[in-house]
Amino acid sequence: MTLTARAYGAPAPAAPLVPLSIERRELRPHDVLIEIEYAGICHSDIHTVRGEWGEQPYPVVPGHEIAGVVAEVGAEVTRYVVGDRVGVGCMVDSCRECAPCLAGQQQYCENGFTGTYANTDKRGEVTQGGYSTHIVVTEDFVLRIPDGLGLDVAAPLLCAGITTYSPLRHWSAGPGKRVAIVGLGGLGHMGVKLAHAMGAEVTVLSQSLKKREDGLRLGADDYHATADPETFKELRRSFDLIVNTVSAQIPLDAYLALLKWEGTLVSVGLPPEPLSLRAGALISRRRSFAGSNIGGIAETQEMLDFCAEHGIGAEIEVIPGSYVNEAYERVLASDVRYRFVIDVATI
Repeated sequence: MTLTARAYGAPAPAAPLVPLSIERRELRPHDVLIEIEYAGICHSDIHTVRGEWGEQPYPVVPGHEIAGVVAEVGAEVTRYVVGDRVGVGCMVDSCRECAPCLAGQQQYCENGFTGTYANTDKRGEVTQGGYSTHIVVTEDFVLRIPDGLGLDVAAPLLCAGITTYSPLRHWSAGPGKRVAIVGLGGLGHMGVKLAHAMGAEVTVLSQSLKKREDGLRLGADDYHATADPETFKELRRSFDLIVNTVSAQIPLDAYLALLKWEGTLVSVGLPPEPLSLRAGALISRRRSFAGSNIGGIAETQEMLDFCAEHGIGAEIEVIPGSYVNEAYERVLASDVRYRFVIDVATI
């Protein structure tokens, strides 16, 4: 039988989030019912519920940074048992047949992965996310949260953590590499922690120096203000890898000039406007400009295990469900250090 879950969701594009009741599907053989304890707030939640990324299937219950405990399992589930500590990230299924899926890179599914919320699954049902007391997900898209990680600080790892871990791992951040993280927000602060733990020399590039003390505490070796033109002169040809976490326009040519020969600038933020650059900025020193999107299920599990091993969790502010609309406004004002996490028991 279906389960009625309490939730917070948006009934319309311009409406605030309100308490809702939603139905979770009856368990299929490979399904896991999760009792959610914490749900992180991602900037993309705000874009989605406000209709800024196109028409949405309202009401929308957002949330793809989910941590909780297994409450029930389907008859054929083999990976989890009741009581396991688990998480769910940005996707709950994929086609499982295309080349990226077969390679364990479900985030690049050629047929489009099924998003955790505001998406239509293979059976034509609209997915609803983690600002809710329960969720049902097929076991193949459930992650195990190691005992060394608190569920509250682990929740944001399911998006902010993997979004920065994946490019750092793919472009071989580690000892002997100089890595710059652009922006010290929800994504950027995780990028600093992870790059530092990987052994790279880490620099934060932020508009101002107001978060410098935080950046150094989180593991940065250096911190520079991009509003100062001298920064781009001083750091010219300095970095092997730059991970841009901001979802706004930046002068790409200026940032590309900070790369060494054969360096790479990777964007993980999603600005609403098109980006532009001069080809000469790439050609002159065989530099690369790339993008990266979360990580596959296996890599996400690898990231969680890595974080547990190195004692890495997100920097969070835990809030009750009733505070979610105020939290959205504070996210838009960059007034959070560094991730809001909803205590789902308060929904």
